[in-house]
Amino acid sequence: MVYKQFILIFISTTLTFSVAHAQVSDYPDHIQKLYSAINTKLADGKTGLYYETADIIKNENSHSWLWPLCAYIQAANEMEVINPGKTYMLPVEKAIDQYYSEKPPVPAYQDYVYKEKISSRFYDDNEWVAIAYLDAYNRNHKEKYLQVSQMIYRFILSGIDTTAGGGAYWKEGDLSTKNTCSNGPAILVALQLYKITRKKSFLDTAMALYKWTNAHLQAPCGIYWDNIKVGSLKVGKAFYTYNTGTMLQSNVLLYEVTNDKKYLVEAERIATAGKQYFFVNGRLPQNYWFNAVMLRGYMALYKITKNMDWITFFKKDADAIWQTERDANNLIGKKTSKSLIDQSAMIEIYARLYEL
Repeated sequence: MVYKQFILIFISTTLTFSVAHAQVSDYPDHIQKLYSAINTKLADGKTGLYYETADIIKNENSHSWLWPLCAYIQAANEMEVINPGKTYMLPVEKAIDQYYSEKPPVPAYQDYVYKEKISSRFYDDNEWVAIAYLDAYNRNHKEKYLQVSQMIYRFILSGIDTTAGGGAYWKEGDLSTKNTCSNGPAILVALQLYKITRKKSFLDTAMALYKWTNAHLQAPCGIYWDNIKVGSLKVGKAFYTYNTGTMLQSNVLLYEVTNDKKYLVEAERIATAGKQYFFVNGRLPQNYWFNAVMLRGYMALYKITKNMDWITFFKKDADAIWQTERDANNLIGKKTSKSLIDQSAMIEIYARLYEL
C-alpha cells in the first residue's frame, strides 16, 4: 500500500513538473509570436517609429507616446539576453532617438516624437529608458548606453529639490506631485551608475531618494503609495505593482552594494506584502507592464534567496494571460485595441521567466 502511494505521488509530481517545464519551454515561441505581431501590426516601417495600438485610425497621435517604447526597449534587451548574438534593441533605440529634446536646462527625451510636436518631458519615462540601457550596458558595454544614462541622470537631478523634504517630481515643470514612479526608478538608475563607475555621488543620490521615498510614500505594510501632493502633503494612496517593484529592487541592489543585511530583510518584507496584496484569486492586476516592472524586483530577490515562491505566482499569471487573453493575431490584451505596451510587457515577462 505504501509502495502504491509512493508511485502515485511520484507520477503526480512528475506530471506537474512536466507540464510546468513544457509551458516554460513554450515561452520562446510566445515571445517570437508577440515580436512578429509587433512588427506586423504596430511598427511603421516608413519612419522607424511605432503605433500606440494596432487600431491605427483611432489612435490619439500618428505614433506612440514614449512610454510604450520604454517597455519595448526593456523587452528587446530581455530578448537579447536569452538570444545571445541577436540584435533586437537597435530598431527600438533608433525610434527612441526621435524623441530627443535639447530643451534647457538639460537634454532628455520628451514624451512624443520631437519632429511631430513639442511636448512634455517626464522623469519616469526617461528613467525607464536609462534602466534598460544600463541593463544592456552591463551585458554588452555599448558606450552610448552609458552616456545616455548619465544624461538622463542629470535630467533627474534637475527634477529634485527640497520641497516636501526632497524627492523627484514626476513631470518637468509640474510642481504639484512627487511620485513613487519617478523616485523608485531614479534610485535604480543612480545605483546602477554607482555599480559601474563607483562614483560616490551616485550612491549619495540613491540613498537620499530611498530615504525620502520610504519616509513619505511607503505604507506600514511595506508596499508603496502612488504620490504625495507637494502643497498639502496629502498622499495619493493608490497601490500599483510597479511602485512596489522598483522599491523592492532598490533594496536588493542596496544589499548588493553595501552588504548590509537590513536591505535584504526589507526586500523580503516588501516581497511578502506585495504578493499578499496583489496576487488575488490566482491572478495579478491587469496592467501587464506594471507587473513586468514588479517581476524585476522579485527576480532580483530570487537570484539571492533562490526562493521560488517569488516567481511561481508570476508564472501562473503569465500562463493564464497567454491561454485566455490572446487574439487570432497573437496580440495580448483584454481591450479591443491591442497596445504596444502590453505586447512589450509580456515579451519581457516571458523572457525573464524563461531565463530562470
